[in-house]
Amino acid sequence: MDRLLVKGGLRLSGTIPVSGAKNSALKLMAASLLAEGRTVIHNVPDIEDCRTMAEVLERLGAAVDRSDHAVVIDTTGPLGLETPYELVRRMRASILVLGPLLARFQQARVAMPGGCNIGSRKIDLHIRGLERMGATFTSEHGYLVAEADGLRGAILSLDFPSVGATENLLMAA
Repeated sequence: MDRLLVKGGLRLSGTIPVSGAKNSALKLMAASLLAEGRTVIHNVPDIEDCRTMAEVLERLGAAVDRSDHAVVIDTTGPLGLETPYELVRRMRASILVLGPLLARFQQARVAMPGGCNIGSRKIDLHIRGLERMGATFTSEHGYLVAEADGLRGAILSLDFPSVGATENLLMAA
C-alpha cells in the first residue's frame, strides 16, 4: 500500500491506551534486584514473558505483586543467587538478572537461557562485557557461574551492538 486516504469531516476525539513495552518492562524488572526495597513499575504488559520474569524474581526470593498493569517487586528479604533452569529455559531475557546479581552480591548462578522464537542467539556480549568489568565465569552443568570481587568500569567496544547486553552491562555498572 503506497498511501492511506481518509475521508471524513468528523472530528476525532477520545483516548487510546498504549501498552507497555515488554522489552523495557523485563529490563526494569531485572534491575529491581540492584537495591534492597520496593520497586513499582507501571504499565507492564500482562504477557507470558513478564509473568516468567516475575517467577524468576520470586524464585530468587523477591516478593512480586501484579495488579492493574503494575508490578511491585520487593527485594527486602534474603535473595538467592541461582535462577532455576525450568524457568530460564522458557525465556532468553532471563539472562538480564546476571548483571544486577553480580553488581549487588558479587556472584550469580544463572541457567543458560533459552526460549527465543528467533532461534539460538548467543550471550557472549553479556559475558565479554562483564569480564571486562572484572567478572569471571565458569560453566557447570548448563549453568553459567559468575563471580566478581567488585565490578569496575571498563571501555567496551561491542563488535555487534546489542541493546540487551548493553543494558545488562549498564545495570552491573
